[in-house]
Amino acid sequence: MPTANRVVPDLLERLHIEGVNSGACHGDWIAATAGSELVSFSPATGEPLARVRMAGSADYEAVMTRAAEAFLEWRMVPAPKRGEIVREIGNELRVHKQDLGALVSLEMGKILPEGLGEVQEMIDIADFAVGLSRQLYGLTMHSERPGHRMYEQWHPLGIVGVISAFNFPVAVWAWNAMIAAVCGDCVLWRPSSDTPLVAVAVQKIANRVFDRHGLKGVFNLIVGPSQPVAESLIRDPRIPLVSFTGSTVVGRHVSEVVAQRLGRSILELGGNNGIVVMNDANPDLVLRAVLFGAVGTAGQRCTTTRRLFLQRGIAPGITEALVRAYGQVRIGHPLDEQTIMGPLINRRAVDDMLDGLRRIREQGGEILFGGEALEGCYVQPTLVRAHPAMPILKEEIFAPILYLIEFDSLDDAIHWHNDVPQGLSSAMFTTNLISAETFLSHRGSDCGIVNINIGTSGAEIGGAFGGEKDTGGGRESGSDSWKAYMRRQTNTLNWSSQLPLAQGIEFKL
Repeated sequence: MPTANRVVPDLLERLHIEGVNSGACHGDWIAATAGSELVSFSPATGEPLARVRMAGSADYEAVMTRAAEAFLEWRMVPAPKRGEIVREIGNELRVHKQDLGALVSLEMGKILPEGLGEVQEMIDIADFAVGLSRQLYGLTMHSERPGHRMYEQWHPLGIVGVISAFNFPVAVWAWNAMIAAVCGDCVLWRPSSDTPLVAVAVQKIANRVFDRHGLKGVFNLIVGPSQPVAESLIRDPRIPLVSFTGSTVVGRHVSEVVAQRLGRSILELGGNNGIVVMNDANPDLVLRAVLFGAVGTAGQRCTTTRRLFLQRGIAPGITEALVRAYGQVRIGHPLDEQTIMGPLINRRAVDDMLDGLRRIREQGGEILFGGEALEGCYVQPTLVRAHPAMPILKEEIFAPILYLIEFDSLDDAIHWHNDVPQGLSSAMFTTNLISAETFLSHRGSDCGIVNINIGTSGAEIGGAFGGEKDTGGGRESGSDSWKAYMRRQTNTLNWSSQLPLAQGIEFKL
């Protein structure tokens, strides 16, 4: 396997981003940003990939000022024309899919098929947004007053701040940016400090498209630490909407700060996702879904399967099959086509997993497979036989740890499934219609995403993505999530010569 020092320069050259070390862009790159140097390391090898100069307070202000100016121009471009520009961005991503996907894998650590899949998700949401640009509908309502017409319309909101996480370093930005763009908004992106290089690459790709149209400042990038960059973003009254993806702890802070200035927030926070497997389930489907959901991205998805509830009749067979399958998971370099699971993002994540395993043992959990750290940032995927009273089941450990919990009645399974603070994604495997409908009903799963006979991961862009409770309540991507990026306006038009009041009120001088 080639080293990162040999692979990355070739990737950067093909992506046309060689020689760019600035972490601030407002259509033009700020050449001498004020922050310190940030080194991006490959979690697979520990090698440095690139160095990016971070932004300071003055750089943030320069980017924001240009974005505010750009919004005044961008909002006046007709939405279908904005969609055409987003279509061009999607096509540029198609051209660079292979290289950009490899860069995602190198910098984040997910295997190449997942890196390519993440870029494909960006392309898909661009296509979705193009169609949406001609469907930003408002409603018409019948007025109670003669000679009056009522309707609602939607206007661009302003500048959308996007704070993304390392685990999906480009796809979540695209969910926000592509839809915000067709809605007439500008975007200010603060990526994870673990994945700055791929953010620079995406910004460069978008810049080339906007440059062809004589536009600057529609998409903007600011790389920097929480202080001053992220804090400035969430406190800035010029940013009416902040979309934050990350931990629940940080999400609470973001929510409080944005709410204090009466701004809006989209919060995509913790997940503690469960699958309920009934005795009548198809074991082959269960095994494949659990492996992808629990082992994929080395357990570093917000939709990772973390709790597996097995009805007692099927539990022995599924448990045995999982132990065998986990023993065949190939751990290695994410660009190796034989690899099934790559590394965790950094050593801190490894330490967090080991600390979680220590507490699991203290609380009576039985390690059925794995539980060991390997060289560097690599770990073994881990199976744990657990009991529902273990306090750690209520936590999200961002690592490949899967709890197996046996149950007798569906009521018990639903109660234990819902008895956690998080509420993102859930699934049930069954061939029984009554069981499936029960899980989908108001007395079933309390998550924002509920699936039957598919796993907790792999959401499609056509549906709104997000969850309840400590997951934050946000919704991004498909359905009518576009409404979060616009402001609603109700209009009443009087085409009569009279001035009647609503509710039959008479007001006479």
